[in-house]
Amino acid sequence: MSGESEISTGARELSAVPTPGRARQAGFAAAALAAATAAALLLRPHATPPDLVAVYLLAVLAVAVRCERPVSVVTSFVSVAAFDFFCVPPYLTLRISQYGDLITFAGMLAVSLVISAQTARIRAQADEAAAREAQTAALYQLARLLAGQTRTFDVIRTAADLAGKAARARVVIFVPEEGAIDFGRRSSEWLPVPKAEEKAAQWVLDRARNAGRGTPQFADSAAVYIPMKGAREMAGVMAALPEEGDVLADAQVAMLELFATQIALAIERTQSQNAAESARIRMQTEQMRSSLLSAVSHDLRTPLASITGAASTLRQQGDRLDLRTRQDLLESIAEEAERLGRIVGNLLDMTRLESGVELRRELYPLEEIVGAALQRMDAQLAGRKVITAIPEELPLVFADDVLLGQLVGNLIENAAKYTPSGAEIEVAAEAHEGCVMLEVRDRGPGIPDGEQDRIFEKFYRGRSAGSRGAGLGLAICRAIAEAHRGSIKAFNRQGGGAVFRVVLPLEKAQ
Repeated sequence: MSGESEISTGARELSAVPTPGRARQAGFAAAALAAATAAALLLRPHATPPDLVAVYLLAVLAVAVRCERPVSVVTSFVSVAAFDFFCVPPYLTLRISQYGDLITFAGMLAVSLVISAQTARIRAQADEAAAREAQTAALYQLARLLAGQTRTFDVIRTAADLAGKAARARVVIFVPEEGAIDFGRRSSEWLPVPKAEEKAAQWVLDRARNAGRGTPQFADSAAVYIPMKGAREMAGVMAALPEEGDVLADAQVAMLELFATQIALAIERTQSQNAAESARIRMQTEQMRSSLLSAVSHDLRTPLASITGAASTLRQQGDRLDLRTRQDLLESIAEEAERLGRIVGNLLDMTRLESGVELRRELYPLEEIVGAALQRMDAQLAGRKVITAIPEELPLVFADDVLLGQLVGNLIENAAKYTPSGAEIEVAAEAHEGCVMLEVRDRGPGIPDGEQDRIFEKFYRGRSAGSRGAGLGLAICRAIAEAHRGSIKAFNRQGGGAVFRVVLPLEKAQ
């Protein structure tokens, strides 16, 4: 991948790149001077000695570009001597016949030394620029790879591998626990350093200074240990061993120090994100708990109060009440007990669905599921007209008949709750593009704008006047629909009322 090639390039630039040996540099310098001398001898009959100085300066420039500064400096002095020996009368001697030649020699030597110095400086600047470019590329790649990590150990594992490639070293990162270094908490299963060196790593963690091989502290260690200093605290310790040689080069250590700082910041960022996410989850949990307690306390207290009041009246004044009053009180107890049972049942159903209930799915006619739900709700639908429009040729649905029946029952109960007494309720279904669409329609007040999605949230009961319940019926409907890989949505009906549409994919029995 491109990132690895960038890191490899950076590694070559930052590592101690082997330059030609002094023997090879000396050979190149000798060849350059020999070529310059040959050219000067050819030009000597046609040019004056000062004109031939440029030939040797070109040789010095070539040597300065290719070789180290000491070699180019020596070449500068040798070129002056060669110029005097071959190009200044008397030839083939180093004697000086005119004092003006001394000025020529001094100027030639000065220019040669300046060329050597300036060329060496330019080479150093180029090497420094290349090293900075390699560092920038490596750090950019590090930042890009760490940006998507959300766990601390994913961060250190990715970072250790990248740092090793960039610095051409074997790198392992240790993460402290309660302020102590444990070699068991590391970026790699492979431990390149002896476990006995935990003391050196702990020293680095405590003092935030380098230690280990190549440093005054713990110099006999197998690795060099680099502190990973974040913005707030020490995030860990990096251990590095050279792939070649005994000690890491200064450029490699500098690169690893840069990496250590960036990795520490990434670890702090990850820990902050995880802390923020944990705080958000705790806040949501507290809000959910508060909503649950608020809803349950109100909705349980109301039927319990009715049951308790009716039962107390029967117990204390039963003998003095007429038969009709006693019958009304008993019916009130029964109705409130059923209501209490539905609330508790909804709470249990919601818990079961959210915990990942296993569906018992078979192929069923949707008409039978709807019919069974209507039959169970005879008492609640007394005095209401329910119109069903389910075609006989409708494909069978692959579903859990108990849960799907509960979904239909909850939607019909919701329609009855929010519509005037005697208002019609319609239940219709049709096949559409590999799905079955089931709709429950009513002629109530409809759904207020902005609540079409919120009414499916747990404990949300809308703004309709006189709404009763814990606000779990529609949340259970959505959970059941999603458990069947389907969906549910609500929208207002033309002419007034609401429509709840459930879409279930047509699937075959497994």
